[in-house]
Amino acid sequence: MERKRLYWLGQLLGLAVLLGSPVRGLAQAPAAAPVEGPMLTQPAVLGMLALLLVIVVGGVLVLVSRVAALVRGSQAPSHEVVGGRFDETVTNLTPAQLAAIVARQQAQEFHLSGTELGGAAPVRDAHGVVQHVDLEVHAPWFHEKRRVAPFADLDPRLTQLVAAYLLCAAFWLVLGTAVGWYVGVKFVRPDVDHLAALSFGRLRPVHTNMVFWGWSSLAMLGLGHFVVPRTNNVPLYSLRWGWWALGLINASVLLGSLCLMNGLNNGGGEYREYIWPVMLLFAVGVGLSFGNFYQTVARRTTEEFYISNWYILGATVWGIVLTVIGYLPWYQNGMGETIIQGYYMHMGVGMWFMTFTLGLMYYFLPMSLNKPIYSYSLGVLAFWTQLLFYTMIGTHHFIFSPLPWWLQTVAIVFSVGMVIPVLAGTINFLMTFRGGRKRVGDSYSLPFLLMGVLFYFTGSFQGSLQALRYTNLVWHFTDFNVAHSHITMYGIIAFMLWGCIYTLAPRLRGREPRQGLVGVHFWCALLGLLAYAGALMVGGTLKGQSWLAGEPFIQSVVLMAPYWLWRAIGGTLMLLAHVVFFYNLVDMLLLGQAPAPVAEPTPAFAPQADEILESV
Repeated sequence: MERKRLYWLGQLLGLAVLLGSPVRGLAQAPAAAPVEGPMLTQPAVLGMLALLLVIVVGGVLVLVSRVAALVRGSQAPSHEVVGGRFDETVTNLTPAQLAAIVARQQAQEFHLSGTELGGAAPVRDAHGVVQHVDLEVHAPWFHEKRRVAPFADLDPRLTQLVAAYLLCAAFWLVLGTAVGWYVGVKFVRPDVDHLAALSFGRLRPVHTNMVFWGWSSLAMLGLGHFVVPRTNNVPLYSLRWGWWALGLINASVLLGSLCLMNGLNNGGGEYREYIWPVMLLFAVGVGLSFGNFYQTVARRTTEEFYISNWYILGATVWGIVLTVIGYLPWYQNGMGETIIQGYYMHMGVGMWFMTFTLGLMYYFLPMSLNKPIYSYSLGVLAFWTQLLFYTMIGTHHFIFSPLPWWLQTVAIVFSVGMVIPVLAGTINFLMTFRGGRKRVGDSYSLPFLLMGVLFYFTGSFQGSLQALRYTNLVWHFTDFNVAHSHITMYGIIAFMLWGCIYTLAPRLRGREPRQGLVGVHFWCALLGLLAYAGALMVGGTLKGQSWLAGEPFIQSVVLMAPYWLWRAIGGTLMLLAHVVFFYNLVDMLLLGQAPAPVAEPTPAFAPQADEILESV
């Protein structure tokens, strides 16, 4: 009797879930009609528009900060303002401080010989007669950036290893983007060639796998080989393992690309088109990296286990698990393959790329701002909730499919649960930025990191909103998903990695990037992404509505033509940004050489006087 009562209670609960869903029906039944009413009245759609507004506002704020910094640098303060500040300061000086000011004033009688600022030695002005040093004398429209000092205690062998990872990653980025750009051109001119190896079906996976495993993975691992020993205050466990991992992953990307262009692939599984022997090379490379990181952490001399290590070690473990499960032979058929495909796609993005990159952010963002991370506890909360929620959301790619309805609902619920780690991480990063507005305009790396944080918030929330049944019904299988994938993998991962690289690379070899070219890289990448993603989101929405209205399929193809043109334009800007980035990286890592530290005596009054004059 009790079992029967529980049975009917379960049936009533199941019926309540079905009746409460935005779209009702069994998994095998045809999709029901969308919720009545205009699309712009749907909460998920309004939320998506609000998220896009965040990105636009963020870009405007970065632009305003740049212009304001330029204006501040080009305008000298009036004599009245300077005099007023000076008088106010002098009235509060102690006799010793006033004597320092008088000594500095007497030093103005000194005349420069013309050679004080010559050579490669650091700029030094012991007599207080230089008010401004402009290193870009032929580019007066660029606001001077803060220069960084190279690391004096870094093992040159580790520098070579990290530089090799970053240069290989940048090479695959340029090549992979060139392939993606050519694929985008095919949407505008589909008859541009008639070669099987250059067909859309073969080049598209070449592009995605090359930028996934070649660019993003190598860039993350290269930065990880620096962060892990640095945060644990010990040398890297094995430089040889690092070189082996680099060689294996490069071989995997090269062989996988050649196989795909010749029609040898693993089937239709997205992002796992490489055949298993090729992907095995990648898995072994990641395994070597994990062993290297783990042994380094195990030998640490610090009591604290810095949070970056949580993310980096966790990501490498999950990367290995992801690769193995995605290629197990008994998961390659039937509906089980569909479930594993959803798991593989989202574990790859969320538990490998996202988790590793967030770990890098927890190191390089405080380094760029010269201040500690806002909250260690928020970082730990984001880490464990990421593990809890992200691993269960892959099935939201298959809403209204023959998969069990309860499994689809679980994916939706856990997709909404991703709000917790995203909010924790975003708040942590933005609160670390607090008070550093001026630093953003004075830095090469902080604009990239700031936009990466904003894309992290908007892209992740966008994924949660897309998982809802109504939005999934309209947007899934359209170009909207292509836009979303670029917002996440490009807007989040690439921008964060660029920010980390621009933070580290000048410190490795002591050579700053060319200021104007860094600006070209940033704005071409940002505007290209906005043009690309914005066009595909609008076009994808129209395409989904066309399908729901029952219009002929060819009509949805015709209406996408202008949006595919903007896709190609945005892709061209992104490709240009990547070429400039590659040049910047080569310039910093191959042409730079860290100068020897110069120790010069400083007059006893200089620190006091410098503090006083800086406050004035």
